[in-house]
Amino acid sequence: MRRLLILFAAAVAAPVLAADPAPEIRRAPVPPQALGVAHTLRTIPEACARLQGEFSGDAAAPYRFAVVRTSPGCRPRARLVDAAQARPSPASGWILNDLIRVPSAACATQQAVVRVWRQPAQVAPPALDPQGRARVYLEDSLQQARAGRLAPLPAYAVSLQVEGLPCPR
Repeated sequence: MRRLLILFAAAVAAPVLAADPAPEIRRAPVPPQALGVAHTLRTIPEACARLQGEFSGDAAAPYRFAVVRTSPGCRPRARLVDAAQARPSPASGWILNDLIRVPSAACATQQAVVRVWRQPAQVAPPALDPQGRARVYLEDSLQQARAGRLAPLPAYAVSLQVEGLPCPR
């Protein structure tokens, strides 16, 4: 019976797998995670963030997900935006950066799927001065910031879905 459930879950998940573009990062499968144990999914150093998850065992919300700041002194070089609002897709310039599948150790038919999307920013290097050096002056940068002409930052969007059949309790 259990084998039949696993085959059914794989058949249901197969169309979802085919819909995703190939992610930039290829990773080994994540080992099954136990209930109530927090685990790090990925760190995004550019956004000063760490993605953390935990299987809860609750049927209404089987997986808890949080974005945790890596360090209070870290200065982000990229934005982390809500995937529900950004609606990342390849057609809108977003790139599927990472696809993380986390199986539940307590429920073989259930897994958390985290998609990390990246939107690169087209940033031009500073112009060279007469001596052939790229120099950035604080006062010029402050004036650009006050005028709202800052260079765009790359962005990351993270989405979570729990796939598979819920386990009976």
